[in-house]
Amino acid sequence: MKNKILFVLSLLAGLMFVNAGLNKFFNYMPAPKEMPEKMAKTMAAFLEIGWLLPLVGVIEVLGGVLLIIPRTRALGAIVILPVLTGILLANISMAPSGLPIVFALIAIVAWVIIDNWQKYLPMIQK
Repeated sequence: MKNKILFVLSLLAGLMFVNAGLNKFFNYMPAPKEMPEKMAKTMAAFLEIGWLLPLVGVIEVLGGVLLIIPRTRALGAIVILPVLTGILLANISMAPSGLPIVFALIAIVAWVIIDNWQKYLPMIQK
């Protein structure tokens, strides 16, 4: 039962990251109308740096797909972790209203990391 719940949660989180990543290329979701001014300025700066959003988009799509596939889920969690950290920091500093969703994603990724801890040990052991 635990594996089925983790699969469903990983599927939902993975699809959210794939959707967010694809949106960086195809821009099919409109920006929120009530975006804080600080976040709008930050997004404008990210758009000014032409390579940054495509890079984050590729990482989100790749990490999301890896998170969905049970065999590669541990790798997907590690790939998506830096992006998730940036999302958390951006929401804390600029848009606290998005924190519940961020905390849900953090909980799912943390569960995946904890569940696959033994796969990470060879990287840190001598």
